[in-house]
Amino acid sequence: MRTSSRVTALPPEDLDRIRSRGVDDFGNELVVMTEQDEGGRPLRCCLREARVGERFVLLACQPAKTGGAYAEVGPVFIHADPCAGYPTDNVYPEGFRHRNQLFRAYDRDGWQVDNRLVEGHDAESAIGDLFDRPEVSYVHSRNALPGCYMFTISRACSAA
Repeated sequence: MRTSSRVTALPPEDLDRIRSRGVDDFGNELVVMTEQDEGGRPLRCCLREARVGERFVLLACQPAKTGGAYAEVGPVFIHADPCAGYPTDNVYPEGFRHRNQLFRAYDRDGWQVDNRLVEGHDAESAIGDLFDRPEVSYVHSRNALPGCYMFTISRACSAA
């Protein structure tokens, strides 16, 4: 990536809490399903697609913690059981490279300042373009058609 950035999946501690309670943060009961198809559901815990035979759940998620008008709640898939998470936070997720994404750029106060429809193979270029704008603090990657949250891209912290 042209601009040093960090890719963040859903926080494991949040997912552990939700799994242990059996309901998401909005009171929806977790229903365990098993992936039946190749090219399965995009998992927001480890940023890859579910494989045939893997157990997953669908839950409601609010990725923007700033509140306000952009604090949307939407559906996301995660493994039903804890997984290793996303191990390479400085690399765009290979498991999503074939997917078109909507990149929504936000400022530090959570106000949306830009949107880009991006083909996965061109993700780094779009991320660099967005982070060239000094007001962009972070970017949400969303599924292009349904608009569901996928992951967050933020500026990497630099050592002083």
